[in-house]
Amino acid sequence: WVVERTISWLHNFRRLRIRFERLAFIHEAFLTIACCIICWRQLKSHSVNAS
Repeated sequence: WVVERTISWLHNFRRLRIRFERLAFIHEAFLTIACCIICWRQLKSHSVNAS
């Protein structure tokens, strides 16, 4: 379930939904940025709820 949810979150990023980049390292860079944004949003929501 965790993996399916994470893939669902990644598909919210338009650039990752369809692979526009031909080079793998560029696609991987966008994937890394998307993962960072997802983690930041989760941490931000948990810190607000903890306060």
